[in-house]
Amino acid sequence: MSVELKCISPVDDTLYAVREALSLAAARQAVAKAHAAQAEWAARPLAERIDLLRAAVAIIGQQNDDIVPELAWQMGRPVRYGGEFGGFQERSSYMADIAPRSLAPIAIEDSNKFQRYIKRVPHGAVLVIAPWNYPYMTAINAVAPALIAGNVVLLKHATQTILVGERLTQAFHKAGVPAAVFQNLYLDHATTAQLIADKLFGFVNFTGSVSGGRAIEQAAAGSFTGLGLELGGKDPGYVMNDADIETAADTLIDGAMFNSGQCCCGIERIYVADAVFDQFVEKAVSIVNGYKLGNPLDPDTTLGPMAHKRFATLVRAQTDDAVSRGARALIDPAAFPANNGAYLMPQILLDVDHTMLVMREESFGPVVGIMKVKDDAEAIGLMNDSDYGLTAALWTNDLDRATQIADQLETGTVFMNRCDYLDPALCWTGCKDTGRGGSLSEIGFHNLTRPKSYHMKKAL
Repeated sequence: MSVELKCISPVDDTLYAVREALSLAAARQAVAKAHAAQAEWAARPLAERIDLLRAAVAIIGQQNDDIVPELAWQMGRPVRYGGEFGGFQERSSYMADIAPRSLAPIAIEDSNKFQRYIKRVPHGAVLVIAPWNYPYMTAINAVAPALIAGNVVLLKHATQTILVGERLTQAFHKAGVPAAVFQNLYLDHATTAQLIADKLFGFVNFTGSVSGGRAIEQAAAGSFTGLGLELGGKDPGYVMNDADIETAADTLIDGAMFNSGQCCCGIERIYVADAVFDQFVEKAVSIVNGYKLGNPLDPDTTLGPMAHKRFATLVRAQTDDAVSRGARALIDPAAFPANNGAYLMPQILLDVDHTMLVMREESFGPVVGIMKVKDDAEAIGLMNDSDYGLTAALWTNDLDRATQIADQLETGTVFMNRCDYLDPALCWTGCKDTGRGGSLSEIGFHNLTRPKSYHMKKAL
């Protein structure tokens, strides 16, 4: 019996797109076709693979006027923000730029007796399982370096943004990448798990929930398949007594609320030094009260719906739980009359603590708790008191102080005076329940290849 993959638009709760999932047999055929094409693809000159990637990225850019409203219909991001092409191009271009040195052999010896070196060689077939929240940028994090390194790529995109996989593969094929080398697969969870269990991939890159990451690990158990897992987050911000409060509030609140809070490295909890606490909170409330919640296709809308009403239901439950335990909600619901279903008003909570779900579990929505702290030691303890570790944002004018604090934080990335950003030159990674592995940067190429050593003794 076939399975239908349905995208229900958060704009009006109607069916926006539907695709039939591949049967297990059809999916295996697609992977086999990819494997058959891999050697020839890897044999192409590196410069040619890079040029094809750049050409495909340019084609996506040409489609941006169509992509932006299409994304609004699929996952709710307001059209006023112009889509993802800026970050999409930045990440892919950077990986293309560094590919020659990142993939260059490591020379050990070239003497009259020996030639010894280490090559980076492709895994073969890479499965990329991409999420809906930033469907172009998160996909390209793995797709670009995997293809450049000589792998073939099978892309399984989230059902909520099911049209993104189609656009990506069509653009790459139009640019000249062979159809078998980069394929978009419509897969349900059971078929995906079986393909992984059957050892059909050399590497699986997954971005999504902790439960999804566990399912991937379980499917791969005993197969020795390489895994890259970027999972949940509960990213903190810490505002110190010497911080620029105006800038800190502007940036941290945007980091908490942008994309309706549906950002992998969005700010979900904020700790503020006692001396500047009231000033920060006043500014934060003013910013949020200036938002307009509504239809994402309206250019005046600054906050669209969450991607699905079930996500909004979870955030509402976390907020209600916190208020029932003594938290204070600072944003008046009367200011956001569209607050219903997938349309979720933003909220700032005070008098929160770490017994509350909203300060411990991933919210992935437009709510943030703010706590007062007395010193750096208390802030460090609270920031580390989490099952997650993706990013942390420190706000101060003292670089040495920030570095000393950063060294004590259990996280993948530390920002100073910025947040909610992915720098393609740095490894995107996490710890604890946020997952394992790393994408982008030179390390991203290392994870999408394997080392192969050559020890060549010359005849005397």
